[in-house]
Amino acid sequence: MARAFNAKVHHREFKPEDLVLRKVLHVAPDSRGKFAYKYDKLFVIREVFSGGAIILTDMDGTENALLVNADTLRKYYP
Repeated sequence: MARAFNAKVHHREFKPEDLVLRKVLHVAPDSRGKFAYKYDKLFVIREVFSGGAIILTDMDGTENALLVNADTLRKYYP
């Protein structure tokens, strides 16, 4: 059973300078329920650490203070 599950898992590799979308993890008080956005704005990967930790920067170059888990990111293909 585990082998069948693992066959469907797609490994995602992130590199610096990749464009990604960050998943919204909090529920805002003015959220629209199931019509709320699933992902935040566009970010650029600055640095990738082992274990899945990633430092993101905004498109204008300002750096975020927190590390982000790779599970909360999705690659963006322009």
